Amino acid sequence: MDHFSITAKDPGSEARAGKLVGSHGTVETPCFLPVATKGFVKALSSEDLKMCNVDALISNALHLYMRPGLAVIEKHGGLHKFLRWERTLFTDSGGFQLVRNFSYKITDKGVIFKTPDTGKKIEFTPELAIEIQKKLGSDVNMVLDHCPAWNAPEKKVEDAVRHTVEWAEIAKSVFSGNALLFGIVQGGFSIELREKCTRALAKLDLDGYGIGGLSIGEPKDWTHKILEKTVKFIDESKPRYLMGVGSEDEILLAVANGIDVFDSAFPTRNARHRTIFGMNGKYNVGNMETLQSLAPLEQGCECYTCKNYTCSQVTHYLRENDSLGMRLASIHNIAYMEKFMAQIREAIKEGKFMDVYGERLRKLKGH
Repeated sequence: MDHFSITAKDPGSEARAGKLVGSHGTVETPCFLPVATKGFVKALSSEDLKMCNVDALISNALHLYMRPGLAVIEKHGGLHKFLRWERTLFTDSGGFQLVRNFSYKITDKGVIFKTPDTGKKIEFTPELAIEIQKKLGSDVNMVLDHCPAWNAPEKKVEDAVRHTVEWAEIAKSVFSGNALLFGIVQGGFSIELREKCTRALAKLDLDGYGIGGLSIGEPKDWTHKILEKTVKFIDESKPRYLMGVGSEDEILLAVANGIDVFDSAFPTRNARHRTIFGMNGKYNVGNMETLQSLAPLEQGCECYTCKNYTCSQVTHYLRENDSLGMRLASIHNIAYMEKFMAQIREAIKEGKFMDVYGERLRKLKGH
């Protein structure tokens, strides 16, 4: 059975609705993945996530390899059981985290780094990234890529593309099992290098393609320009995954360009910092006005938080930095994102995505 199918296309844009089939079920696209980097979504249980209608999560192979370690996860019977998650699970290789958060050296074979806890030197190779993800048992494996800084000189971006392609070739050669294997397109802000990378990865006929190296500090108009061009290089029969993007306006723009999968810690990070998502835009709780309000966080919302707690209660918990407030706000924001993505899918199926796109952007901009 084909692992990805397009079920509807929007007549006014490149937006499409589809289904991604893995070993643990079907995920309707466009979809949003909450981030369980270290084996948990901060402040939330797996039951909370299911209650929010989440169908898929993403964890990080590198972080799990270091802590709690593969031996601990294997004792539980794999990452699904460790997370208490019977639904679809993506794992990122960890290449992005390596070059952003660790002291490292990149070679043609991979990334050499020292673990922050023990200082142990590890050579993280494309083979090791695949081996780890196979032991974790995730449904979608991401190949190890080389993500350059957004303002890296051209020579470094060229090296990043070469490494990304070569490492994907190695990953494909050692990959086995029922999981899906996604490549990651790099190329910085050179349209020519993005095309070169995509064309080379396409020859490997991978199961899907992530677009990496965007939303990492660059000007937004650069992001939009590169995204629009890069998507067109990717075979439309494959799922397209824009990594690390979670704001509504960016998701809408990306969906209009034909993106199918998103992930970000943006909703839960905002929740922990007292920012609540809603159909009329984001707002902050923690002030005297919200402390006095007996209304839910959002009128008409059916999430657990809005059905059981007032804005006043959540405000108080957050002002006191209590974990309950972080949990309740996170539940609402994740439930909101899943509802938002469901509305996008429905609009595409009805051929009305651009109407929803325009109306939503007007609300987000306060017009």
